[in-house]
Amino acid sequence: MVDMLKTFKDLKIRKRKKLLKIGVIAGGISSEREISLITGKSINQSLLRSGYDTVYIDLKNNFYSKLKEINLAFLALHGRYGEDGTVQGLLELMKIPYTGSGVMASAVAINKILSKKIMEHEDILTPGYIELDFNSSSDFKDLNLLISRKFIYPVVVKPNREGSTIGVSIVKNKRSLGSAVKDALKYDSKILIEEYINGRELTVSIIGREPVALPIVEIKPKGGFYDYKSKYTKDMTEYIVPAKIDKKVSENVLETAVKFHKVLECSGISRVDFILDGGNNAYAIELNSMPGMTATSLVPKAAKAAGIDFDLLVEIILDSASLKT
Repeated sequence: MVDMLKTFKDLKIRKRKKLLKIGVIAGGISSEREISLITGKSINQSLLRSGYDTVYIDLKNNFYSKLKEINLAFLALHGRYGEDGTVQGLLELMKIPYTGSGVMASAVAINKILSKKIMEHEDILTPGYIELDFNSSSDFKDLNLLISRKFIYPVVVKPNREGSTIGVSIVKNKRSLGSAVKDALKYDSKILIEEYINGRELTVSIIGREPVALPIVEIKPKGGFYDYKSKYTKDMTEYIVPAKIDKKVSENVLETAVKFHKVLECSGISRVDFILDGGNNAYAIELNSMPGMTATSLVPKAAKAAGIDFDLLVEIILDSASLKT
């Protein structure tokens, strides 16, 4: 872990501290608004402790005039209109450097179907899936027949562009499929039905100007499914970090996570989720380009295992802030 700390010893941002007015941008209007507000407050308090001049900006409330007051943005947004490239595009136009990934990487990462296609092209192992577009003229009335041609139950139903497991269902039989699809359609007209992989849930956080993978975290929800409640309720999930897995498997997971981060051209921070099956095959599920930074969040847990406390983690992310175009 000493080597990890050496990697982040020289943070260029500290030399510019007195010249910066940092806007911590959180909230927004997505379904993940409340978690974003908590993330933003945690980051803002950390920056204040570290001696930075900050202003907390709720993207929902008269934010544009406040943006004119800052010269660097720390993004703490989740979901649409914040994690999807929208705000990143605005900041690019205003020439305000910002943390995290750029417009293209953000837009691609939040799009699960497009991310899947890129993984397949790059030979990154990922569960099989069926793409459904309810805006098209395609007929999906007999979904069970469509599924039976490719999968056996259970399957996973997901909205194409949502986070925090919102609208996600594990469907165990054809009787439950219709209600799961209807739930996913509340959040997106495009959904994917994904092959269910039975295995251990792992996640890899990646931080820094030059991407560095933090120790792997294994996620063991007490309810069996890592849903919204399990993610954000204290003591609902057990976290094992570093994950207790074979060394070669661990190296493969870490390398795959960094590869996916680079392929999508992400910046500063990301988190890649995996399922490790009984044969030690690691299936990449998705990449989160703006992971949470709350008390129960995964990135701070991984950083802590590497000897990086929360305040240093925040500075490392801040240090990578830039314009991407």
